[in-house]
Amino acid sequence: MYSRREFAKMMLAGAPASMALARINSELNSHLNSKFRGVQIGAITYSFRSMPASEIIAAMVKVGLSEAELMSNHCEALAGAPQASGFGGPGRGPGGQGGQPAARPGAGGQPEGQRGGGRPQLTPEQQEAQRQQQEALRKWRMATSPDTFKAVKKKFNDAGIELRILCFNQRMTATDDEIEYAFQMAKALEVKAISSSSTVSFARRVAPFADKHKMLWGAHGHSNVSDPEEFATPQSFETIMSFSKYIGVNLDIGHFTAANFDAVAYVKEHHARITNLHLKDRKKNQGPNVPWGQGETPIKEVLQLMAKEKYAFPANIEFEYQVPEGSDLLAEMSKCLNYCKNTLA
Repeated sequence: MYSRREFAKMMLAGAPASMALARINSELNSHLNSKFRGVQIGAITYSFRSMPASEIIAAMVKVGLSEAELMSNHCEALAGAPQASGFGGPGRGPGGQGGQPAARPGAGGQPEGQRGGGRPQLTPEQQEAQRQQQEALRKWRMATSPDTFKAVKKKFNDAGIELRILCFNQRMTATDDEIEYAFQMAKALEVKAISSSSTVSFARRVAPFADKHKMLWGAHGHSNVSDPEEFATPQSFETIMSFSKYIGVNLDIGHFTAANFDAVAYVKEHHARITNLHLKDRKKNQGPNVPWGQGETPIKEVLQLMAKEKYAFPANIEFEYQVPEGSDLLAEMSKCLNYCKNTLA
């Protein structure tokens, strides 16, 4: 930390206060580094879904994460988008139908593999309030420009966190304009790729946009192998990658393991088309999410393979197990990060 005397010297040297503070922040945050043996470890901001978007950057800094996969709803919240109430409006979940945020598999409370029951039915009054909120968000989106999202990128940059991936989940009901909006947001953020929980049919619709913008779009895998529209099997990934050279795979090695596939072998064979990994620990045979080291996901083996082969894509923590009694989210995120660090030591 700078002392008052050191700060005063900078001021006397003619540096405006804002520039001096920016320099201090830059030098302090230059020490934020979660890349170990060449493997970039980060987190999807969905991991911090229990807190307001405005607190996520500080939480990531506290944990020690220097790379982020930013959820579209968190991006919009940080950019000043109108926020919804808590009964399922535009601001609730990580982003889905028609470009509107909606709970992804595993996001509506319990993680995937531990869910039970559906979402509560909305009353007519709640449905109307939701419609008004969605209309307000639509109007806000129409008024955005690249500068809207460049300001969000700057928030992460100033904290020493690199934005590598935008997670924008969309369903088949998304319009072409909404698909284009996702790519425009990604370009303004200057990310390397978009990740998305969606369907095989939607990936076919996305392909021309990915070709147009020459931007990678990674399908986020889950574990529902019974649904041919789900990104879950090696065959489903092969199908969507045939649509465009810019369609790739956001491989969730926990879900892949729960579906009884070999994550190490898949990463080794298809690394050139992987946009990023999601790290979590699940048991095989559709087993639950568990604290790291208690499941059967080959987290260590995958990370060691990445280090050995010098794969450049990031491996992002996606926190989904239940926080143990007596602990908290940041403590558990720190455990996950240390698990990666120790693996790569």
